Amino acid sequence: MGESAIPHSPGPAEVHSASNYLSNFILGCQDGLVNVLGILLGLTAATSDVRLIFVGALAALGAESISMGAVAYTSTLARRKQYLKEVNRERTEIKEVPHLEREEVRDVFKRWGYKGEELEKVTDLIASKPKAWLEFMMSHELRLQPVDASEPRRSFLVVLSSAVVGSIIPLVPYFLVGKDLLEGALGSVAVSGVALFIIGYFEAKTTIGSLWKSGLQMAAIGLAAGLAGFLIGHFIGASPT
Repeated sequence: MGESAIPHSPGPAEVHSASNYLSNFILGCQDGLVNVLGILLGLTAATSDVRLIFVGALAALGAESISMGAVAYTSTLARRKQYLKEVNRERTEIKEVPHLEREEVRDVFKRWGYKGEELEKVTDLIASKPKAWLEFMMSHELRLQPVDASEPRRSFLVVLSSAVVGSIIPLVPYFLVGKDLLEGALGSVAVSGVALFIIGYFEAKTTIGSLWKSGLQMAAIGLAAGLAGFLIGHFIGASPT
């Protein structure tokens, strides 16, 4: 039996990395958009001071984008540290207790339906290559994917930039209409709803799920958060000082 008998997915690390970037982009864009939309609507309901509204929204844009980028960086770095820790542990176990590690390889192949002589051959094939053995254990026993040293920085940049882009979307109508805050708020809701629908639609198209359902869910969740901001601003703004 040749090596082709072993199940293999081409480029799993690359696919996993691309999936992470897509997830990070959607997360940053959605979070930035929803956060700034809620603040814009809340401030619009609470005050007629255009300058205050812009200052609040732009401050939220800066703080939210940096915060989201930092969270993406630290969480990705933590995944890398966990992966490296487990790599060292598995490498030590392969050297010190190879019979136990071989049995774990055999158990994985058993779950995949291998039996008898075929099971022993594929187990021996993996165990004969230390690098393949280690990567097999990381992927199929621990279900961990490698995290490149540059990935935390790239995750930071993807989330930061996408959060900035998402935050700008609800601001655009306010810049275009000037001092007409009601028109700016309505335009912001409309533009944000369309943008959120497109994000959800694109997410379903590149992953799995109903395109229209995903788009509508994303728009509904985002606009509900914006409504919460509006209601808070309305009641606080209407309260006596």
